[in-house]
Amino acid sequence: MDMASQGLLHAMPGLWIALAISFFWMGLVSAISFMEAWLKFRAPGVTRAIGLSIGKRVFTALNKLEWICLLILAVGIILLPDKLALINAICFALSALILLVQTIFWLPTLKKQADVLIEGKAYTGKSVHVPYVIAEIIKVLALFVSALLLGFQHFS
Repeated sequence: MDMASQGLLHAMPGLWIALAISFFWMGLVSAISFMEAWLKFRAPGVTRAIGLSIGKRVFTALNKLEWICLLILAVGIILLPDKLALINAICFALSALILLVQTIFWLPTLKKQADVLIEGKAYTGKSVHVPYVIAEIIKVLALFVSALLLGFQHFS
């Protein structure tokens, strides 16, 4: 690493933290929500009940990791040398808001729905699966846009 790169790394740790955790968070959500969630049901021998049971555990763990990502991202933002551009702030805040709604409202509902289906009963409540998936897409896009703009803001 040359001296200029070392200086940039030391001068802007908040930027590196924010960029790294944004892409890490996007990767987590993309791998779990957009791949694991539906692929497990296609594996031989995985029944609906087993898949839902696995899903409950995986999404609970993902949710906890996402809160850790959000906290680390907040630290990175606080350490930024410049004020955050409005669009970045909106995108980061949108990601945090989505995570909050998922944690408080949608995940508990999805867990209840999974428990009913695991027991072999029909779920009669309102499903939040589609809004949850749409929110995941929006969250990943918001993180991507914000990380991209943050990088352009500091490297152009």
